[in-house]
Amino acid sequence: MQIRVYYEDTDIGGVVYYVNYLKFIERARSELFFERGLSPIVDGGSFVVRSVRAEYLKSAVFGDLLVVKTEFVEMRAASLTLFQEIFRGDEKLFEATVRLAFVQDGKPARIPQDIALIFK
Repeated sequence: MQIRVYYEDTDIGGVVYYVNYLKFIERARSELFFERGLSPIVDGGSFVVRSVRAEYLKSAVFGDLLVVKTEFVEMRAASLTLFQEIFRGDEKLFEATVRLAFVQDGKPARIPQDIALIFK
């Protein structure tokens, strides 16, 4: 997924503010559903972030065109793990391992089969 860095994404120096990398990878995860005509919210259930291990490698700046890549790592009954990277051209700027839990009515729930197929 491509993302353009806008002024609103940056700090006073024109460098992408650190938390926005997390927003960029969140958008890419949502696009996995939208590209298939699905919603990330299914029968009142959705994924929530359980944990993130992030590495900020280099800075993106105002005007950059970034590419977010998402790789499936592991799925369990009620959670899954993804590895996500952000690139500017061939240069890797950011990487994160994200563990998501599927919840319904505020409680962990089994990932629905049709959603599980997106990640297999």
